Amino acid sequence: MTHRISGKLIIFSAPSGAGKTTIVHALMEKFPQLAFSVSATSRAPRGKEVHGRDYYFLSGDEFRAACEADRFVEWEEVYPGTCYGTLKSELERIWNAGKVILFDVDVKGGIRLKSIFGDDALSVFVMPPSIEALRERLVGRGTDAPETIERRVAKAEYEISFADRFDYVLVNDNLDTAIAEIESLVNDFLKN
Repeated sequence: MTHRISGKLIIFSAPSGAGKTTIVHALMEKFPQLAFSVSATSRAPRGKEVHGRDYYFLSGDEFRAACEADRFVEWEEVYPGTCYGTLKSELERIWNAGKVILFDVDVKGGIRLKSIFGDDALSVFVMPPSIEALRERLVGRGTDAPETIERRVAKAEYEISFADRFDYVLVNDNLDTAIAEIESLVNDFLKN
């Protein structure tokens, strides 16, 4: 963006299965001034995911073309051949509506967004209570094959090593407690 429309943003990152999406949805209900940033991805929709609501689903070629046209604030190849990114147009859409952007992004994307937006951003890493609890949550979802679950668990161990690069680490051991804790933190951030 040549002339950045300024505004606040809140960034949530976590290993898959840590509960960040549930926490993000709870915040969206509590704070009407928040608007969810829909990420773009080169992967196919899963389950009942809808284009434009859950993700902007782009083919690999469309994703590469958007990168070449500098349409992303940040993007990352999260898994081999599967990219995720934040479209500049998405930030402009939300800020033009006078809202605070709420991100649910991968760890590297979260670190990159924080480095770009600095004090305008609150970055939160949602930590699972343990790797075993994370594995149980992923199995309980019933959406991934066993080898996919093991790949996600291995990735989670790597991602946890970046937790200290975030403003706040939220341990999601008890969901109600974690939500209350983050609601207080977000409330303080929005006041400033």
